[in-house]
Amino acid sequence: MSQFDQVINRKKTDSVKWDYTKRIFGVEDVLPMWVADMDFQAPEEVIDALHTRVDHGIFGYTMPGSKMEDAVTNWLKSRHSWEIDPKTITYSPGIVTAISMAIHAFTTSEDKIVVQPPVYYPFFEIAQKHKREVLYNQLLLNENFRYEIDFIDLEEKLSDERTKLFILCNPHNPSGRVWSKEELTKIGNLCIKHNVLIISDDIHSDLLLFGNQYTPIASIQKDIANQTITCIAPSKTFNLAGLQASILLIPNDSLKRRYNEVQQLFGVMGINTLGADAMQAAYEQGSNWLDELIQYLQENVLLIEEYLMNHLPQVKIMRPESTYLVWIDVRSLNKSDKELQELLLNKGKLALHIGSKFGENGEGFLRMNIACPKETLLDGLNRLKIALT
Repeated sequence: MSQFDQVINRKKTDSVKWDYTKRIFGVEDVLPMWVADMDFQAPEEVIDALHTRVDHGIFGYTMPGSKMEDAVTNWLKSRHSWEIDPKTITYSPGIVTAISMAIHAFTTSEDKIVVQPPVYYPFFEIAQKHKREVLYNQLLLNENFRYEIDFIDLEEKLSDERTKLFILCNPHNPSGRVWSKEELTKIGNLCIKHNVLIISDDIHSDLLLFGNQYTPIASIQKDIANQTITCIAPSKTFNLAGLQASILLIPNDSLKRRYNEVQQLFGVMGINTLGADAMQAAYEQGSNWLDELIQYLQENVLLIEEYLMNHLPQVKIMRPESTYLVWIDVRSLNKSDKELQELLLNKGKLALHIGSKFGENGEGFLRMNIACPKETLLDGLNRLKIALT
């Protein structure tokens, strides 16, 4: 029995996922498989590090030091063959916070920002809240049921003189697509050509499935790195989102200074003590746990594929190359997203993310979080079958 088979009751822990379905979906008695956190305990080494800090009993001002820098640089080198300069590291409570600050730092209300839907919806929602115009470079489905980039349209949008920022999602959320080095090189060179800054959200990069390889866009060539801010975190990898600890890698000194100025402007200049301890422990000691997790997630992907083939053959998934999020294609049912949500919540008693949340071209899709024990996953799949049949 795997450690990830343990079903842990998360109710009454103020879990957004488990305790707030009434507020978010309007119903309470549903199985939540929507928001991107896992139903697994963090690695034992992380929990031990937190106990050590708590037992010490003093929680004064702290600042990540050289040990943290070593942990981050060693992790990126060992897991992704990416050697970084520790001086490029900046800390942030979260990647959404980091992206919001980057928008404030590097664009004005006259500027435009390019995103690639269907994509993690805070990208365009935050840009809109900053009163920036959003340009949508829609991803295209190819004959192999994988997303591809429309590079002709992308260059057209990047060439707009008002376009100043491009937000990349690598690996891609919600589809789990890992962009190839060739695709990323093409993106990077286009952004250099048109002087557009790249914000690359790489939060799912550790969760590589089925032997897929991740390339950080900033690792490809120096001129791309100098025009890129890369966002990483242990939060998805080790289920630490509530501890609010993430990292920006900014090789360009002038960009880093400007970003740090905005951090100071808003008084958001670091990460909390427990978040720092958890991050360091995860990157120093979490590799074996992550290897076991990846194996378990792969098994869950195969389980859902087999279940759908046997029980819902009209429904298919886009096999994720990374992440624990599965993009489910239900377009064959010819239901509107509103109808799908009604069926899921009221008939199936299942809470999923509806595809249009990620952009108009996400209509007819559902996003399911499969980072849960197989018992929970089978429950969710049975509920999906009830909802859709």
